Amino acid sequence: MSDTKSTKQTTTGKLPSHVAYQVRDREGQKGFWTRIGTAWAHADGKGFNIQLEAAPLDGRVVLRVASEKKD
Repeated sequence: MSDTKSTKQTTTGKLPSHVAYQVRDREGQKGFWTRIGTAWAHADGKGFNIQLEAAPLDGRVVLRVASEKKD
């Protein structure tokens, strides 16, 4: 498994604005969240560059605002 810290900065040196998660819903339980990448907002605010470390085959991808809180 790759080190998620390697995606904390792009070649431009900016920290990601969002974190990408795969979410698998489980019947009668909370969903299972797995961090799969990061995203950087475009300067014009109309899109994102997304860097995924894994491609989910099921579930959904959720982008959440990045925070200093450890995942």
